[in-house]
Order: sequence, then structure tokens, then C-alpha cells
Amino acid sequence: MAESLEQMPKSETIRLRERHIGQACQLFYKSNPLKIVRAEGQYMYDERGNRYLDCINNVAHVGHCHPTVVRAGQEQMALLSTNNRFLHDDLVICARRLTSLLPEPLSVCFLVNSGSEANDLALRLAQTHTKNKDIITLDHAYHGHLTSMIDISPYKFNKPNSPGKKDWVHVAPCPDVYRGKYRETDYPGEDLGVMYANDVRYICQNLKSQGKGVCAYIAESLMSVGGQILPPENYFRNVYRHVREHGGVCIADEVQVGFGRVGSHVWAFQLYGEDVVPDIVTIGKPMGNGHPVAAVITTPAIAGSFKDTGIEYFNTYGGNPVSCAIANAVMEVMERENLQENALKVGMYLMSELRKLAKRWKIIGDVRGVGLFVGIELVRDRITRIPATAEAKYVVSRMKDKKVLISSDGPDDNILKLKPPMVFTIENVNHLASVLNEVLQEVEIEVEQVILKRCSDNTSISWLLTLFLFR
Repeated sequence: MAESLEQMPKSETIRLRERHIGQACQLFYKSNPLKIVRAEGQYMYDERGNRYLDCINNVAHVGHCHPTVVRAGQEQMALLSTNNRFLHDDLVICARRLTSLLPEPLSVCFLVNSGSEANDLALRLAQTHTKNKDIITLDHAYHGHLTSMIDISPYKFNKPNSPGKKDWVHVAPCPDVYRGKYRETDYPGEDLGVMYANDVRYICQNLKSQGKGVCAYIAESLMSVGGQILPPENYFRNVYRHVREHGGVCIADEVQVGFGRVGSHVWAFQLYGEDVVPDIVTIGKPMGNGHPVAAVITTPAIAGSFKDTGIEYFNTYGGNPVSCAIANAVMEVMERENLQENALKVGMYLMSELRKLAKRWKIIGDVRGVGLFVGIELVRDRITRIPATAEAKYVVSRMKDKKVLISSDGPDDNILKLKPPMVFTIENVNHLASVLNEVLQEVEIEVEQVILKRCSDNTSISWLLTLFLFR
């Protein structure tokens, strides 16, 4: 085993955390949390030197501690760090680079510190431009930790003891064609994109009947916390039309899925066609490769409405030279190392390997994804699609034991979530698939043992049928 990388014992770190860090700040792997002390590329290392394959940290977009990004931050920090009320080149270069990656008329940038702050500013822009207040969001959505974002995130406000939904927030069904309101098995041949979009239309029409207009519709281009959901074709195209017809603007939250993660395009909203162009795009996590920098990109018309209020927008750290230098370095590395192309190639191979596992293990109900954004839905029964929540928790824990880091998410916490750094390789996929295969075999053995025990106690036909389904 490698020599210890730092002096403070893990037990002391835990003790100090429990004493001084708010208990609402949760850890991964609560029963046996990891102490990570360094990282490089797609690997993370604990205090004992054990190496873990990182399949979840999409924040480290171009790989943990990429030397080009680190050097850019160090050099700029040693030279100047101030606010954007002074002219500096990195700010305008960053804005030019960002807007060059987006379709017209998305050409005006606001630099901020986080995805939460970006989404908060996007709401302010929408409210100012439309003069409306009512927001349409998706069920199970999460858009950030600020109070304004909790208000529009059902993932948070539907929790027990939460503040609940505000009357100006309207929740549309998550466009999940596997286990959502409209399933492909229930509506064969139907355009599920249109069906889910119609639910948004009904909200718009109801607001109109009350003499109200829509302020904004906000959605991740691919739903992450909601369960790694890929909306059906024609969904966004129709939703955007309905919202705009009722006076609203369309916000694409690309904080989790932007910057080439989908492989075929820079932005996930581009998956749905050239005519699907949001009015506001928010980006964050991957932009700084771990450094706190994010952005809002919008149209000149919306930015002009914001300026016309006479309220100056100032952000002490947004657009500072260090953040902009780092963001520029991230975009440089993406282009130089062809990481978008890598996401496409490796992502396609990852999907093919996971689909092989789905043929082998019935607990895998669905494999969905694009590029390096993938979800594996675990179910106890492929017919009823009952979520295998406990089994997903077991898989995540055992994968960690085997030095592969994944996580679970979704409304029932039964979807295995994969969003690795963009430097993920074919070899990494092979290792991930091999370890996952081993763990799923353990799950089947555990399930069968439990079922056989119960069958010995109660030989009801239902238990025998359950056993048959898992074989």
C-alpha cells in the first residue's frame, strides 16, 4: 500500500467535520466516507494512496488538476485578481469564445460564480424582460441552492419539511418516456414529445385564462437529478413554441451537461435540432474545471431590457481575471485535446457495453444516455418497472469498495449515474463494465437468497414468480 499522503488521521478529520461543519452538508458514502487528498485526470486518491476511478465528477471537465488549467490560474493569480469594473483582456476573450460556441442571437454574456447564481440571474433577466412572474419548471428538477432556485426546484421543495411550492411556480411532468406519465410502452406510435409538451401548453393556457402571462420555462437540456432523462424528440421544439406564444422566455440549464459532454454537439439543447434555440443559456460546473466560474448567455434584446431598468449589475468575483483565465484555459484544452470527440467515441462504446450488461442482468430496466452522460435504471421487475432503490444503494457502495466511484439519483434513487471527466477512456469503460458486472452478480445472488428464504417460510405463488423474474 502506498505511503500516507497527509498527517491528520481520517478519524480526526471526521471528528472536526462533525463539530464545525453544518450537519446539513452531507457526505458521499455516509457509513464509510472517503477522504480524497489528491486527483489527476479521471482518478482520485485517498489518504492511503488508494486510487479510485472517478465516474461522477463532471466538475473536473478536462480532468482533475489539468496542468494547463492549473498553470493559467497560478500565473494570473500572481499577476492580478480584481473585479470586472476594470478593463482586462481575459474577460472579453472569454465572452467572445463562449458566444462563438452558441447560435445566434445568443451573444451577450454575464460572468458569475456558480450555476446556482447563473440560474438566479437568468430568472431576473426573464422577469425584467417579460414583466411576468409565473415560472414553469419540471417535476424532480434541481436548479441550485439559492432561495430563488429552491423555489423552482421540486427536487428540493417537495422534500419533507420543505417550504413547499409557491403559487407562482407551475410544475410540468418530467418528460421521462421510460417510467414517467407517458411511457413508450403505453402509447406505441404516439409522439411522446408532443404529449409531454402539451402539458406545458395547458399550464400556459390556464395562466392566460387567469389574465397572466408566462415569465419563463426553465429546464435542463438533459435532466440530471431527475434521473438522467433524455427528453423525447419534438419536446423542446413544441414547449418553446407554447411558452413564447404566451409571452415567456425559454431558459436552458446547461450547468451539468454543457461544454461538449454530449459528444455530438457543444450544448445538449442542440441535440433537438437547429431550430431549438433558447433565449437564455446558463452554464457552470465544467467551465472552470473545479474553479468557481459560471455564465449566463442571452440575446441583446433581453440584455437590453435588463440595462433599461437602471439597476447596475455588479458581481465582485464574476468575471475576475483569474476566473476568466481559467475558463479560457478549459476551452483551449477542450479544443486542443479533442475532448468533445472523445466524449462521442467513448460514450458510444460505454452505451454498447452497458447494453450488453442489460441483456445479462434483468435488474437493469433501461440504459439511456448520450456522450458521457449516462443513466442505468435498476428495477425489480421489467414489466411493472418497480424501482430497485435498495439494490442501487448496494451497487454504489460495492463499486466504491472496488475503487470505482459512481452515484445514484432520480425520484426513487434507483438510477446509477455516470458523468465522468471528459478524459475518460475505452480502457476505463472496460474496467467500469467489468466491476459493475461483478457487483450485479452479487445483487442477483443476494436477491435470490432472500427470496428463497422467504419462499421457505411462505410458499406463496407471488414469491415464486418474483424469483422467476430475477433469474
